[in-house]
Formats: sequence, structure tokens, C-alpha cells
Amino acid sequence: MRKTERYQFFVDHFSRSQPFAETELQYKDPYQLLVAVILSAQCTDKRINQVTPALFARFPNPAALADTTPDLVFDYIRSVSYPNNKA
Repeated sequence: MRKTERYQFFVDHFSRSQPFAETELQYKDPYQLLVAVILSAQCTDKRINQVTPALFARFPNPAALADTTPDLVFDYIRSVSYPNNKA
């Protein structure tokens, strides 16, 4: 089975077995979901949901986040696991 076939097999399986899967991460748009998922590695959704409101208030879109420094992002995410790597 090739890589793309294997991928499609898993997508089909989970689409059938969990058609309405949800996350406990709180988000309003794809940008916020992406950032929350990245931050959630090795961390709880509860902690991410505590951190992201202030983060998204300061950096409401990808352009705002791209125009800042890792040090400033670190100030907002210091309580998540591995903040140096994620900033």
C-alpha cells in the first residue's frame, strides 16, 4: 500500500467511525485552530484554552503573529509545555 493510499484509508476509516469528531480547543477560525493545535503538543487543552485568549487578542491574525518576535510570543505562552520551541 502506497503512502497516499494508506493516508486515504485512515481518513476514510475515521470519517466513518467518528463523523462528528470535535476538539476541546476553543477557536474561532482556522488560524486560531492551527495555532492552538501547535501549542497543544505535550500540553493539555485546558491549559491552551487559558493561554490563547490573550495570545489571540494581541495577535488576531497570521500577519500580526508573523510581524512579531519569538520573545514577545514567549511572554504569552510561557505556561505551555516547551514554550521556547513553540515561540
